[in-house]
Amino acid sequence: MFGFRFAKFQPSEYVMKIKNGRVVKEGVGLAFHYYAPTTSVVVVPVSSIDVPFMFDEMTSDYQKITVQGQLIYRIAEYKRMTEVLNYTYDLKKNRYLSDDPALLSQRVVNIVKVRIKRGLARMPLREAIQASETLAQSMRRELANDEELAALGVELMGLSILAILPNKDTMRALEAKAREEILQDADEALYRRRNASIQQERQVKENELNTEIAVETKKRQIRETQLNAEQAVKQKRHEMEKEQLSFDIGMEERRQELIGLETSNQKVAADAKAYELTAVMKSLENVNPNVLQAMANMDMKPDKLIAIAFQEMAGNAEKIGQLNITPDLLQGLMGGQAAKGVAQR
Repeated sequence: MFGFRFAKFQPSEYVMKIKNGRVVKEGVGLAFHYYAPTTSVVVVPVSSIDVPFMFDEMTSDYQKITVQGQLIYRIAEYKRMTEVLNYTYDLKKNRYLSDDPALLSQRVVNIVKVRIKRGLARMPLREAIQASETLAQSMRRELANDEELAALGVELMGLSILAILPNKDTMRALEAKAREEILQDADEALYRRRNASIQQERQVKENELNTEIAVETKKRQIRETQLNAEQAVKQKRHEMEKEQLSFDIGMEERRQELIGLETSNQKVAADAKAYELTAVMKSLENVNPNVLQAMANMDMKPDKLIAIAFQEMAGNAEKIGQLNITPDLLQGLMGGQAAKGVAQR
């Protein structure tokens, strides 16, 4: 009525009431009466703004890629923003009087696009499509102190690069190459498994051969030990035989010495006896044989005397005409022999 009106704003809006070119009231979420012909209202959003983006770029190896992402920003310095862009609000029509507020998001996206383009220009295609998170972190660090954003009074709250994709043909080529690499890796894994299996079999065979070698070596050691033991026994037996032979030789030598001594003694005894007989014979050279015979028959037994008598008669048999021997004599002789045999028994 008569141009006087009432306006109420949300807590997410920073409001500046300007009258006659001078700020008379400002703050967040204001409510006030104003006179429309002389009052202007500037409304700047306080809350964060999400802006998705997608654009095409070139890598260092001249491959076209598509970058998809999202950024979050907010207006940190409201007065500086009103100095750069027109945020005058039409309270009657409930809209901004200019398109500057809508252009702010595109300006921020362009600033981010320039930084991302600079980063991708240093990367080849394979590196670029895998560098979304690394590139996003690098961009956040660079944009934190960006002069253009500071001049606009804008603070970047977040930046995410959701995907970096090549065109369809390049994607199919990469997929084919990756598929070939995967198949090659699978073949190599198969070869490695086969080689590992062959290696294990070889190790098993080597272990078996080593076991056989160890067994044969042990058998050889046992055989050598047995041969050494047999050799030691033979050597011991040889030493014993040698000692026995030496002992026998010593005994034979001693026996030979004993026989020599006996022979020498017998020779000495024979010489003594011969000397004795020689002396006797010399002493009896001039003695009558009959006397010698009589001396020999001294102390002789009757049967021997009778035998000598018969021997002499036999010697003079041609001179004896007839000889009569009585039974009594023979019986007496035989009786004497029988008694002698009984005594010997």
